[in-house]
Amino acid sequence: MDITRRDFLNGVAVTIAAGMTPLQLLQAAPDGRYYPPALTGLRGSHVGSFEIAHQLGWEKKVFDTDKLPISEEYDLVVVGGGLSGLSAAWFYREKHPQARILILENHDDFGGHAKRNEFSAGGRMILGYGGSEAFQSPNHLYSKEVNGLLKKLGVNIKRFETAFDRQFYPGLGLSRAVFFDKENFGEDKLVTGDPTPMVADDIAPDQLHARSIPDFINDFPLPQADRDALIALHVAPKDYLAGKSLEEKTAHLEATSYQDFLLKDVGLSAQAVKYFQSRTNDFMALSIDAVAAADAYSVGFPGFSAMNLEPISEEAQAEMEEPYIYHFPDGNASLARLLVRSLIPGVAPGHTMDDIVLAPFDYAKLDQAKTPVRIRLNSTAVSVRNVGTGVNVGYSRGGQLSQVRGKHCIMACYNMIIPYLLRDLSAEQSHALSQNVKYPLVYTKVVIRNWQSFQKLGVHEIYAATQPYSRIKLDYPVSMGGYEHPKDPTQPIGLHMVYVPTSPNSGMNARDQARAGRGRLYGQTFEQLEAQLRDQLQRMLGPGGFNHQTDILAITVNRWSHGYAGFSNSLYDDADESEKLMNLARQPVGRVSIANSDAAWSAYAHAAIDEAYRAVGEVG
Repeated sequence: MDITRRDFLNGVAVTIAAGMTPLQLLQAAPDGRYYPPALTGLRGSHVGSFEIAHQLGWEKKVFDTDKLPISEEYDLVVVGGGLSGLSAAWFYREKHPQARILILENHDDFGGHAKRNEFSAGGRMILGYGGSEAFQSPNHLYSKEVNGLLKKLGVNIKRFETAFDRQFYPGLGLSRAVFFDKENFGEDKLVTGDPTPMVADDIAPDQLHARSIPDFINDFPLPQADRDALIALHVAPKDYLAGKSLEEKTAHLEATSYQDFLLKDVGLSAQAVKYFQSRTNDFMALSIDAVAAADAYSVGFPGFSAMNLEPISEEAQAEMEEPYIYHFPDGNASLARLLVRSLIPGVAPGHTMDDIVLAPFDYAKLDQAKTPVRIRLNSTAVSVRNVGTGVNVGYSRGGQLSQVRGKHCIMACYNMIIPYLLRDLSAEQSHALSQNVKYPLVYTKVVIRNWQSFQKLGVHEIYAATQPYSRIKLDYPVSMGGYEHPKDPTQPIGLHMVYVPTSPNSGMNARDQARAGRGRLYGQTFEQLEAQLRDQLQRMLGPGGFNHQTDILAITVNRWSHGYAGFSNSLYDDADESEKLMNLARQPVGRVSIANSDAAWSAYAHAAIDEAYRAVGEVG
């Protein structure tokens, strides 16, 4: 189904004028299907998914559903149809094969951040991921519960080793590059041959097509003194905390931002430090002013090799060393689809991890009265209350309030909204839940007519230190289940672009930066976001022959105002206190248990699954 951004926006304008809801809009698609993955424009936290929640949180509105009749009864009601909610339903059904389960999801699609983006260009389908993108270090970090679920879904981790073509971009002689903008560095300049090691890297260290550090950095548009200082930091670092004990060094690095470490301990100029400003954005959703130097050390940033520090943790080592290749063509959306197909077999054919990629999904089968598991989209929970031997759950759908009842309830939604929904919470637990402030981020997918500009420039990925989008890359080369990743530079391909609305040098702590970034995101229209990315792409790729007016075929902006789960940050948090808050926040309340990756203070898919398993164990 070809739906361009302008088709979509024009359709929205017409149907809103006609009084149609977003649900009716989808049903009015040209081929009559309800099929959210094919929609372009502003996705992720889309219009229609958050307004009710904002009324609860911002306006403190109380939706009185207590007096409504119980319209349906279930063994389990799950609030949230992301990976954690779907996994909770799956684990519960494993224990109770005959159980009746209802999953309520506020978005128009299941999967939560595991969002599938589909495009049609050049006579073929192009897949992308709008959020949760891969399995992180599964050989080292996955629990037996996560591995058990994957095995029963038919996922073989080793399959990705052949599906992911690690040699593809290196085989074309392409490297990574850094883009310097004229506003901050005096000129627009793309510097290729980036040798920087990356956390969770899909490219092997010996396949980077990198230049030497001196050759690479001497190409930066910086004064010679700054270039010399950056080169020394990389190739001849010192013990910048000489005279301090190991304990003193560790404490200092945990309490000092990487930015301040570079400025005050290393002695780099503010201009030189700008080069690193957004290096942490994609992985941590924070710029280096809000990331501890200790965390920068854990992910391989320069400046620490001569300081005789303790080795990094096993988890950090796994993230540095295990290749980032455990990736479906649509990211973890295929994991969500595997879960849904297992829960509701009639929704899609097939039974393997390969055939899920192109399996047609019939969304009409998600919520049928005769099936034991039902997924109800476009449905925002507004009230959860323990009543007698069960839980009453009120929700809003299409402007109508309804109430259902479950013997148990698992809240696998954004944890910070729970105090506004769950009537039985203590003030202490409400406070604990409020401390996991999620970080906003945007995953934008841009389908371009061809990628000859990348080939001409000799790059497959670009880091931009001080532009809105800090990471721009040709999509992962994954072929599975009949889907082939684009291989011909003269043909269309999808770009993956990462924008994190941080507030560097604002003096705000991490949580306040997250709140400020979220506010900015909600205030940006699609047109503003589109103009921003077009300007940046043109400036970076124009010298390679790129023309944004003719080369951009489609845009999907996956806006996640509540994106990465918050984590304990040693710059602002006490680790022991964070642990106490996390444990208190996820305590069951009556017959209600709490899941989601938020409950682990971790933004990983495996954390979402582990929390689902724990929550199901609590409800018995």
